[in-house]
Amino acid sequence: MTTTARARANTDTVHAQLRAELLAGIYAPGERLKFTPLCERYDASVSVVREALTRLAEQGLVVSEPNIGFRVMPLTVADLRDLTRTRIDIETLALRYAIEQGGVEWESDLVAAHHRLERTAMTTDTGGPERLADEWERAHAAFHAALIAGCDSPRLVCMTVGLRDASELYRRWSQPREPGRDVAGEHRRLMEAALARDTDAAVEALTAHYQHTTDILEAGLRAQ
Repeated sequence: MTTTARARANTDTVHAQLRAELLAGIYAPGERLKFTPLCERYDASVSVVREALTRLAEQGLVVSEPNIGFRVMPLTVADLRDLTRTRIDIETLALRYAIEQGGVEWESDLVAAHHRLERTAMTTDTGGPERLADEWERAHAAFHAALIAGCDSPRLVCMTVGLRDASELYRRWSQPREPGRDVAGEHRRLMEAALARDTDAAVEALTAHYQHTTDILEAGLRAQ
């Protein structure tokens, strides 16, 4: 009687699983990512894990250190500022294109994404400090993706995904408290400006939205 060996995980699978766990906060900022435990955790070969980590390094979630290996991206004020500047540059460009080229389907998807975000509770009580709810995080990411989806540039959208992931890493670990901030109002103004095809107002709203978040995250990093 012969047995068939179970197929090991491929690069796409490991990349997806590891990315999800990084964004979920399973691995701490700056933590060393060792091959042996990762191979065991994801049932994958060293080459597959290495390729997945290389992709994640390109997306800004991990860093590669020569002769050492990989670590989770450390969180620093300097990197946060650079990330924010780059994200604003790239996403406002995509937003301009979306407003110029997006059709009725883009408008409908944006309204639907905003509706879901507005109806989703932002925080959750897990018995400890108040934190952002996972469902809200997903709805938030979907809204920002819908905002620029009409830009008709897959490469530009791909760049925004990596920047958004890196930003979520900061948000996940900082878990910012934002007393008095009208986050829902910021998102509504963004949607309304985009639907009105008011490019300057939409770009100004998106820039202010990201900069406000960064200011809060930076204060949290300095406090730590």
